[in-house]
Amino acid sequence: MELADVTTLRLGGPARDVVEVTTEAELVEAVRTADAAATPVLLVAGGSNLVVDDAGFDGTVVLVRTRGVQVEADACSGAQVVVQAGEPWDDLVALAVESGWVGMEALSGIPGSTGATPVQNVGAYGQEVAQTIAWVRVYDRTEQKVRTIFAVDCGFGYRHSRFKAEPGRYVVLAVAFQLRLGDLSAPIAYAELATRLGVDVGDRAPLADVRRTVLALRGSKGMVLDADDPDTWSAGSFFTNPVLDAEAAQRLPEAAPRFPQPDGSVKTSAAWLIQAAGFERGHATADGRASLSTKHTLALTNRGGASSADVLSLAREVRDGVRDAFGVTLVPEPVLVGCSL
Repeated sequence: MELADVTTLRLGGPARDVVEVTTEAELVEAVRTADAAATPVLLVAGGSNLVVDDAGFDGTVVLVRTRGVQVEADACSGAQVVVQAGEPWDDLVALAVESGWVGMEALSGIPGSTGATPVQNVGAYGQEVAQTIAWVRVYDRTEQKVRTIFAVDCGFGYRHSRFKAEPGRYVVLAVAFQLRLGDLSAPIAYAELATRLGVDVGDRAPLADVRRTVLALRGSKGMVLDADDPDTWSAGSFFTNPVLDAEAAQRLPEAAPRFPQPDGSVKTSAAWLIQAAGFERGHATADGRASLSTKHTLALTNRGGASSADVLSLAREVRDGVRDAFGVTLVPEPVLVGCSL
């Protein structure tokens, strides 16, 4: 199997071995067996956050195809929704909106699996999964046992968690979300979304309206998968938004976005920095096989026939250009497998 067939960037060479699992028990057993044989393991579910080397993966690729959503709900405590790791994320969001579960509607349209969301603390349009996760069930490869880790112990931060801090240690098996019940969204925290909805920041809006508007916004930026649109043949946002100390933020151009954080740091926009450094939408490698999206500078895309080396070359060009212009080093968001910047 070519990993290009199971990643949204459509990149990656052959896997040495492939195991497909459909239950938690099979997932644990596949990883445990590989570990016992000292065989490297790569977990692939949605494949939306991976850049895999052209040489492929010399180990066992575990295709996570576990499915299932269990719901406990009452009017007092809301709904606790336990979701298997392989469940497609946007299917879950759609179900939440239909069911009147509040708290993940602004995360509509994000590709990938539910099990991946706590690792990156996936977020968009003012929401993060950390706001609704109750606990995460994992297989701990170090302790060789299944554990339940409650949200307070997950180490969530901006695009970060304890699962990301210790790469390879934890295999997410299931995620539990605690969601309010209602027809209206959580307070809208993102100005662009509020404007599109015709409400003020902090107001609420019908769940279905929020989902529809977010999908339209993401679609306009090439951030909703479309087999016929090369702008969506990406890993989503390739770089995280830099979080700077106050002194570094002060050195940015006056026009640069600044979002003060509770700890005194300042978040700025990677997309703004990329464009301000001279990289316009559609900026491509010399052969044109890899380029920035024509809709959004933060997505690096495979225009068809690109290699991982092509995309990484473009990423280095952008990273180095931003660093030279502003003294800020962009950090990649996708997991790089067998390759590096």
